[in-house]
Amino acid sequence: MKDLRLILLLAMACLAAGLLSVFSTGFPLGDWLAGDRAASMILTELRLPRALTGLIVGAGLGATGAALQGFFRNPLADPGIVGVTSGAGLGAVIALYFGLAGVFAFAVPLAAIAGAGLGATALLLIAGPGARATTLILSGVAVGALANALTALLMNLSPNPWALSEIAYWLMGSLTNASWTEVWIATPLIAAGLCVLAFTRRALDALSLGDDAAASLGHDLDGLRLTVVVGAALSVGGGVAVAGAIGFVGLVVPHLLRPFVQHEPGRLLLPSALGGAALLSLADTTTRALSGSGLPLYLGVATALLGAPFFLWLVRTQSRRAP
Repeated sequence: MKDLRLILLLAMACLAAGLLSVFSTGFPLGDWLAGDRAASMILTELRLPRALTGLIVGAGLGATGAALQGFFRNPLADPGIVGVTSGAGLGAVIALYFGLAGVFAFAVPLAAIAGAGLGATALLLIAGPGARATTLILSGVAVGALANALTALLMNLSPNPWALSEIAYWLMGSLTNASWTEVWIATPLIAAGLCVLAFTRRALDALSLGDDAAASLGHDLDGLRLTVVVGAALSVGGGVAVAGAIGFVGLVVPHLLRPFVQHEPGRLLLPSALGGAALLSLADTTTRALSGSGLPLYLGVATALLGAPFFLWLVRTQSRRAP
């Protein structure tokens, strides 16, 4: 019953955040209510797809963060911190750099998914399941640094300044250009990733008791590892493909909601998806309100400004608890 109340509250928060995204910051509500065609076009072609994209991408990031934290049994795990987002960004930049997006419409999403999967796999190989906080952070830094270095190399070799600026602005993360195309691309990918991660619920709960306990309860740890990688790749890759690199949502949301589910990782997946959707939508509305004419505030920059101090506080808290 408590879980149901929590989910209903978070669903209402998502609805409120979506409505705020659609109707705030200068939307001509009076004209729209009067049946103005231009206001209707703004609603259907600009505001609705942007709001839906924010909710969908946020849900994928929130659930992936919860799954990674449950798998590593470490609250410091996050798609951005552990290199998954950087890998997805590298894959998408490769597709943009070589012009694959102009040849094949789904080149960027597929490349982002492949990059996220490679990033998650590399992290698992380096850190291993049940990694300590220090090992997890250092492994994630190594994976992310390599992906970022390769991304910077491609930017350095960019054939012209317009291509360079396109990649740079895209990497900062934004929903400014979100359209129905982005909704149709991101929705099936992220929905598939969420469904894959949903299958890890019981295994994540068992894993909280330790590897041996989870194995004795009949859970295949290698299968769980593969499932987490696939789910994270789909959820993060789909989001990065349409919104660029957006970090820290998967870190902040699960940590805030964990006490409401008695710290059970399996029960945290759905609340984190809803919480991530609401948080990213609100963050996008805030950045849109703060952006001036010709001086946009990018969504990825805003989430980093919010998440980085939170991460430092969390690291300090964890270090104090360590024996």
